[in-house]
Amino acid sequence: MTVQSPEKLFSPVLTAFWDQPESWTLETYRKHDGYEGLRKALAMDPDDVIALVKDAGLRGRGGAGFPTGMKWQFIPQGDGKPHYLVVNADESEPGTCKDIPLLFANPHSLLEGIAIACHAIRSSHAFVYLRGEVVPVLRRLHEAVREAYAAGLFGKDALGPGKDLEVTVHAGAGAYICGEETALLDSLEGRRGQPRLRPPFPAVEGLYACPTVVNNVESIASVPAILHRGKEWFRSMGSEKSPGFTLYSLSGHVAAPGQYEAPLGITLRQLLDATGGMRPGHRLKFWTPGGSSTPLFTAEHLDVPLDYEGVAAAGSMLGTKALQCFDETTCVVRAVTRWTEFYAHESCGKCTPCREGTYWLVQLMRDIEAGKGRPSDLDKLLDIADNINGKAFCALGDGAASPIFSSLKHFRDEYEEHVTRGGCPFDPARSTVWADDHNATATEGVLA
Repeated sequence: MTVQSPEKLFSPVLTAFWDQPESWTLETYRKHDGYEGLRKALAMDPDDVIALVKDAGLRGRGGAGFPTGMKWQFIPQGDGKPHYLVVNADESEPGTCKDIPLLFANPHSLLEGIAIACHAIRSSHAFVYLRGEVVPVLRRLHEAVREAYAAGLFGKDALGPGKDLEVTVHAGAGAYICGEETALLDSLEGRRGQPRLRPPFPAVEGLYACPTVVNNVESIASVPAILHRGKEWFRSMGSEKSPGFTLYSLSGHVAAPGQYEAPLGITLRQLLDATGGMRPGHRLKFWTPGGSSTPLFTAEHLDVPLDYEGVAAAGSMLGTKALQCFDETTCVVRAVTRWTEFYAHESCGKCTPCREGTYWLVQLMRDIEAGKGRPSDLDKLLDIADNINGKAFCALGDGAASPIFSSLKHFRDEYEEHVTRGGCPFDPARSTVWADDHNATATEGVLA
């Protein structure tokens, strides 16, 4: 997809009125066609709503990109059990920062999406699992829920005669592992947040052993616009297999960090060109396409289409579209060490590969960064990461291994410099570039 101008690049839908006074209120939301999608959905059969979302091609915005309509379709009907919708708002991966600003600026987009989804899967109770540290967002979401109840959008007969809808906002205690959907469900039930063995899957036995849909905030918040404007409108953006708009979180050593809503399939080069590029006088060295758990890219990947297929074909994952950009002043070893420390700290300890593997990755990374490493440690890093990858109980282990694999693939020479020179070749006092004899290679790249 070729984009000629910033006007054509961006597609504000969820972010259309974030800059307006009191954008978070029901009054402002209604001025921008708020709850029109719900009105149309309630006039449709629930199965038709599922078919519409499925035909639109909406894919989960939480990381894996699984088709949202298909996830809803998995819920068994006529089983005589309560059905639940759980919204995963436990955003906590390094670099990922889209759902919290969305809830802060436009919480009613989520609430309208919740009502539509509950109608579709025939649920009368939804839960929002929010990261408890973000108290201002928690308060704003509670206020939005209060407004929705007062307006009759939630509560008794909200989805039609005899079809009540209750919403519970639950504040988590700050465990990264609770972003994994089954650990989140255990936490909601009052137990320690640890991943469950699957099968059974949440669609069959989820919350309270009942059929449950677990969706990301942005996934649910995108549904109202599809109902209101139609599947053809949604499919007019993005690529064939990854249609629609999404939020890209641009952060790091860039001129204008922030949330940018654009069609799937844009490139980092286009996004940087439209937002001022890297910070003045510096060049892109490496970046993540979907948060710290996704294999990192270099300046050679600036033109990779940022959709699920394009990023996967290039060897990484789109994840949460958290575009962390690092310039030539950044020590790759130091950055990966900090990420690895995070994953070791957040490991729930349930499975041996992750519990023990992340611990030893941290020990080796710290030694290498401090100049105490040996040449054999680099192969040992790969060996430990390989014993974690694909063998842990959940995806946290894979996420811890990804930065190790990809950084050694693209920057093995920098690791070797730490070993042979007995320390980091970067000058921490100036935080600039390589030692003089490596200055030319370190600053290679593209000035975005």
